[in-house]
Amino acid sequence: MSSSPHDNSVLQAPPALFDNSYARLPPQFFAEQAPTPVAAPQLIKFNAALARELGLDAEALERDGAAIFSGNKLLPGSEPIAMAYAGHQFGGFVPQLGDGRAILLGEIIDRSGKRRDIQLKGAGQTRFSRRGDGRAALGPVLREYIVSEAMHALGIPTTRALAAVSTGEPVYRERVLPGAVFTRVAASHIRVGTFQFFAARGDTDSVRILADYVIDRHYPEIKDRQNRYLTLLEAVSDRQAALIARWLHVGFIHGVMNTDNMTISGETIDYGPCAFMDHYNAATVFSSIDQQGRYAYANQPGIGQWNIARLGETLLPLIDPSEDVAVDLANAVLKAYGERFQTPWLAGMRAKIGLVAEEDGDLDLIQALLALMQQQEADFTLAFRRLAALAESEANETAFAASFKDPESTKPWLARWRERLSRDPQAPAERAQAMRSVNPAFIPRNHRIEQAIEAAIEDGDFSLFEALLTVLAKPYEDQPAFAPYAEPPQPAERVLQTFCGT
Repeated sequence: MSSSPHDNSVLQAPPALFDNSYARLPPQFFAEQAPTPVAAPQLIKFNAALARELGLDAEALERDGAAIFSGNKLLPGSEPIAMAYAGHQFGGFVPQLGDGRAILLGEIIDRSGKRRDIQLKGAGQTRFSRRGDGRAALGPVLREYIVSEAMHALGIPTTRALAAVSTGEPVYRERVLPGAVFTRVAASHIRVGTFQFFAARGDTDSVRILADYVIDRHYPEIKDRQNRYLTLLEAVSDRQAALIARWLHVGFIHGVMNTDNMTISGETIDYGPCAFMDHYNAATVFSSIDQQGRYAYANQPGIGQWNIARLGETLLPLIDPSEDVAVDLANAVLKAYGERFQTPWLAGMRAKIGLVAEEDGDLDLIQALLALMQQQEADFTLAFRRLAALAESEANETAFAASFKDPESTKPWLARWRERLSRDPQAPAERAQAMRSVNPAFIPRNHRIEQAIEAAIEDGDFSLFEALLTVLAKPYEDQPAFAPYAEPPQPAERVLQTFCGT
């Protein structure tokens, strides 16, 4: 076997699996960039099930995964590139960002006929690294692996984790940490910020090329529409609004909803300082860099709309030759965003409290529960899961009420809820089962993630990481053997801040 750092001979997968369409775009869209080899890679985790879904040779990948997923050996047919993009970061525009530590190995057509990107994060410096080292620390790699796979199991559109590799090299942050590389799979890595990169340079031709590419890849059904660029804005708005509604349903807080972290495909991407709420509070912020609470839990729908507005600005020259007409058309899309979000959010919240039919007072009933949960510091996940049990049997009321500081405070709301259920057609067992299918028993609790990361960094112990992946693969099942993982943290275990990790 050759010892070349980028030897293609190892993987027994046909080059025909790769069809690198983004690498065929004009050169201003990316920089050719091979990964930088690392000293002593070791495979931490490999997602064999996802590999098979992608049509890859899982056995070969697992055998040679340390070299392949560290970037030391390239997959056959790979054309590694770093993508160019810009972005608004906490409201301030940065005209050039780009893949500063990520390298797109290429695209494959999976077994279902869908095009998927395979990307390495932490693979070394690129043209866009600025002063960064292009590397990733082990902690953020494990966090992204855990949370992205948990989101997938929860049924929320997301990038996926294919592998995690330790590099055998240190990275230098606030302290010296073990280095790692993460392999991410996505429908694509095109962001709002990708459009902004070209719009900021007045390069309308490249904006058009990118828009046409996105339509062909992600929205082929709109290709023949009379104003396909306006329809593209509507389609992206639809997907993002629905995605953020799903985040709120499970108490997820992204933490860095910058325009460079918002995909055009509608997948959740970039799990940096993300977190899941424990006790419910609409103003919850975990990210250490979000000092003003811009990306707090309840602000996420509005930020989604703000990001769509930034996408709309880049598309104005394509929407109509008249700027005034283009602005009016784009503004109409933005004005409709509230309903685009509210409809799936309200439908999901109805399902969470066991409602099938729709009534005008449902929103008030839901908001009253959320207000009570906030006032009484109820755990978001446990309260809804226990409500599902109560829907099946009145004997479970004590457990539900125990989720609140003052159990007696739940009685007025429960009376309203029972009265509303009396007009809904489901049988109790059927209702409870439906509620359990949308109210997870298990989420990636922040303290559990931190415990897994600490054990891996300090002791080289990945058993907590593996246990988390096991339980989070079936979030809607009770799993008695993992019951402690459903519990919120003790006061001393609470995680108050999460960090970006870059």
